[in-house]
Amino acid sequence: MNYILKDENAQYFECGFSCDNAIFLKLGSEAFFITDARYTTEATQTIQNAEVVLGDRRDLLKTVRLMVRKSGISRLVYNPSEWSVDAYERLSSTLNVHFQRKVNFSQEKRIVKSEAELTLLKQAARYGKEAFVRFGEFLKTHEGLDERRAFFEAEAIFKNEGALGLSFDPIVAFGENAAKPHALPTGKRLEHGELVLLDAGVKYRRYCSDRTRTSYFDEHFGFEKEQHFNDARRQKVYDTVLFAQEAALKAVRAGIQAKEIDKAARDVIDKAGFGAYFVHSTGHGVGLDIHELPVIGARSSTIIEENMVFTIEPGIYLPGEFGVRIEDTIVVRANGAEVLG
Repeated sequence: MNYILKDENAQYFECGFSCDNAIFLKLGSEAFFITDARYTTEATQTIQNAEVVLGDRRDLLKTVRLMVRKSGISRLVYNPSEWSVDAYERLSSTLNVHFQRKVNFSQEKRIVKSEAELTLLKQAARYGKEAFVRFGEFLKTHEGLDERRAFFEAEAIFKNEGALGLSFDPIVAFGENAAKPHALPTGKRLEHGELVLLDAGVKYRRYCSDRTRTSYFDEHFGFEKEQHFNDARRQKVYDTVLFAQEAALKAVRAGIQAKEIDKAARDVIDKAGFGAYFVHSTGHGVGLDIHELPVIGARSSTIIEENMVFTIEPGIYLPGEFGVRIEDTIVVRANGAEVLG
């Protein structure tokens, strides 16, 4: 198959290296990593299964067009999501080649993880879990800090003195701000008896972790799944989300459609009367990208296979009151879901 890739993680998956100015080109049995002089030394030292080609720093597409024209191919697969209108027109307008659109081309190739990838994902999950413990210990002794300071400290703790990257900007939300699924940090301060939601992850050798916990801030504070709130409504919502996650985890098995896992979680929340407040899908794939295939949603007909990796993260969000989300990343095994980390 002939194909072209611009996305950095797609390139990394193919050849173990990427940078911010490169194009990966596969022409039959030959593979090429086209970049500029700033990156050729490191690329040559790192890449083993593709030829590094020096292109024009300001116009790599000029080199790509020449190579495609010289190859004589008639068809080239591309992911339209990776290309701007301008870049695609500059690439395709002068070539007598059929450009075959294939959305999520690279993600479909990566949807089932190899054992080598699973090893990296498990290590990322372990590092992420350890960071949850460290951040919990920090919060426990810093009552009164605001979300902005908590966000700053979470970034530092999860980066582990620069040893790790972040899968995404942490979400640290107190009280009513936890009702915003992707809450931004504010000046709201942490008080005794407050609800704390933390959604965070790290990158280990490019592979991501993703985890969410919702906890009660008191002298026993921690990010364990067992939580006891001093308010019956909060406890009911928390327990509903926990039961929904457990139901979804039990539903995971190879051969079913992804929407069946989503339904298992959604049915629990609907039955408890909070269906209108579960406003996102139950999960998403995790790998080199923090959001990959498969989508674990109500309309997803993807057939679940062994070694797929995705999150299970039901939530209930009551605007102006509070929100609860509980999330783990899992790998599909022969006997069901295995939680990473």
